[in-house]
This record gives sequence, structure tokens and C-alpha cells, in this order.
Amino acid sequence: MSQGLDFLSGASFATSVLFVFVFLASGAFLLLWKIERQKHLRLWLPSYVRGRRAPKGPSRKPEHIIFCWVDHFEPFDLRRSMAENWRVMNAWLDLYPKLAHRHADSNGICPQHTWFYPGEGYEPDFVKTLVQLTRDGYGEVELHLHHGNDDEVSLRERLETCKRLFAQHGLLQVNGSPSEFAFAFIHGDMALCNSRGTPELCGVNDELRILREAGCFADFSLPTYPCVSQTRKINSIYYASSSRDRIKGHDDGVDVRVGGTPQGHVLLVQGPLALNWVRRKWRIVPHVENGEITAANPGTPDRIHLWVEQGIHVRGRKDWILVKVSCHGAQPQDRDALLGEHADRLYSELERCYRDQVGYHLHYVTAREMYNIIKAAEAGKEGDPHLYRNFVVPPYKAQAGAHPRWS
Repeated sequence: MSQGLDFLSGASFATSVLFVFVFLASGAFLLLWKIERQKHLRLWLPSYVRGRRAPKGPSRKPEHIIFCWVDHFEPFDLRRSMAENWRVMNAWLDLYPKLAHRHADSNGICPQHTWFYPGEGYEPDFVKTLVQLTRDGYGEVELHLHHGNDDEVSLRERLETCKRLFAQHGLLQVNGSPSEFAFAFIHGDMALCNSRGTPELCGVNDELRILREAGCFADFSLPTYPCVSQTRKINSIYYASSSRDRIKGHDDGVDVRVGGTPQGHVLLVQGPLALNWVRRKWRIVPHVENGEITAANPGTPDRIHLWVEQGIHVRGRKDWILVKVSCHGAQPQDRDALLGEHADRLYSELERCYRDQVGYHLHYVTAREMYNIIKAAEAGKEGDPHLYRNFVVPPYKAQAGAHPRWS
């Protein structure tokens, strides 16, 4: 009898353990399902896993770290008073030069910022403030555009209006004779090529072709994680094409490579997208790194090194590592991360690891300069990428000349 009770007791224990296991497994599955529904991991995680498993080839220590800020800069906010909007602008005018003068890359050039100013929120006095920073050698201004319910005709009209307004300040128009329009682009609302499937946020599937015809040389919108517009192709520099019958035509494309030629409408420059296992939610789920700097997620050492580890480069030029990070510089809550102590620490870490260590060279560049360096790599140039900051697209009319050197 006691043996029978022992058997039943053992069976009961085993059943309990099985129940707990099934309960926990079901909970884990539901949690992952919820995360996937919210974050659209299926769009890019397979590419990330394949990239991590791909053979790396002969190990070679990277020599040149090419660092670029792209700022979705939106100072004209109707939810704030004009006085508050001006406080945002004046913070950049006052604090950024002080921050920049404390830092320099391997060529003695201070940090460079690229303000992608929204064409639909054009405010001449705000633009003049950015032009002043540009002329003083702190960065450049490019085009950011939120638009919706457009067709090809109306989008062309919007772009022509933006170009005309910006050209009044010597922006989006390069030096030369004859002078030509040229610009880098970031799509507002993360909806390039109608990639959110919502006409109210874009409406034009064939957007890359229209941008190219308007003078756009590169798009800097990606990554857009956790938005549904995130592409399958990640951690890449590639040519993409769009078409009228397909949304999100830039979901894939042709990698830029040494000795290659352009193969699409517009060159896309992606920032890092990766899993950060140093930061884990509940000590289990890794944080997703998308290169965006905010007050809640400043540029810390673990993030900086993860950006570099993604090894984004032109195929065949592995020693030129391209690091593009993004921000929304007109958000008052992010001021410290971009202009204060956290920003100071970010630059100090970059310089400590990639300027001051033997075998590394650090280069602070604008979006236009990063594009030029990419094109130089494609053309087979090697050595110091600093030499190719103006390789294809010359400086804009608003710029006074060469970058001042701080050291």
C-alpha cells in the first residue's frame, strides 16, 4: 500500500513540475509574441542573425572610425510657445560651440553635427541660426520632410519649394559654376517610400526616384526600429530603387563596394541595429540598439563599442568603419544627452578608444562628408578618409571654407 502511495505521490510531483514548466513556457511564448507584435522583430532579426553567423574573413583591426550625427531637428513646435522654441535654438547657439571646442578628432576637427531641418516647418530666423553654426564650422544643414497624402506631382512641388527656401540661405546648393542643388534626406514619420502603408504619412511609393531627380544624393533615415517601416536589410551601405507598384522599395538593395558602380535611385546610409546583451530587461531580454540618442538612452561606452562592432562599411574597405547615430535635437528633455555632460562623455569615450589608441583614427564628419567618403571608397581610394570629405559633392554655399582645427 505504501508503495502505491509513493507512486501516486511521485506522479503528482511530476505532474506539478510539468504544469509549472508548461505555464512558464506559455508565458515566455506570449511575452515574445507581444514583443514581436509591438517591435516587428521579424522584419530584421533574421538578417541580424545571418550577419552574426557569416564568416568574417581574415581578422583585421579597424583603423578609421568615421562618426556622423544626423539630427531630426524640429524646433518649430506648435505645442510650445515661440519663446520656448527660441530657447531650444539659443541652447544650440550657446552650448554646442562650447562642447565642440572641448573635443577633436584625429585631424584636429571638432565634432560635426548635421541638422536635418524640416522643410514643412520652415522658419527663416531658425534657419539663420543654423547657418551661423555652419559658417563657424560646427556642421551642416540638410533636408528633413514630413509629408502625406501626396502623389508624384505634389511631392515634386514640395521638394522644389523646400529647395527654393533653403537656397535663400546658401543651403542645399553647392559651390561651383553652375551651382547645383544637392542634399541628403531624412523622411519624417519614418515613412520613406510609403513604407508604413499609410498614405497620410507619405503616399508616394516611387519616392526614391523623385528624390534623385530633385538632387538627393543619399538617404539617412534608417534604421527606423521599432516601426513597421524598418527594412530587412540592416547595417549596410547600399543602393536602393523604388517603383510605383511597390511600397518600401528600399527593403533591400545592392551593397556599395570597392570598384562598383551605382545600381539604383538613391544611396542609403544605415546606422547600427543590433542586440545589446550588456543591457537586458529582467536580466534575460537584450536591449535593441538602434543608434538613437535620447535622455533615457544616452551614448554610453557599451553602446559606442556596439556601434563600431557592427562594422558598417563599403564592401572591400573594411578598415573604414562608418558609424551614424541619430537624435531629435530640438527636444528640450534630450538637451543633456546632446549638449551637456552625457554628450561630453560620449565624445571623450570615442576619443579615448578610437583616437588615442595606437592603430585607430577617429573622424568627425557631416552627412555630406560621410557620403563623399563612401563614394571615395567605391572609387578605390584608400588610406586616410579625411582626404575625401569633398570627393564628389562640394561644400554648400553657406559654408565659409575648410573646417577650423581646434588642436
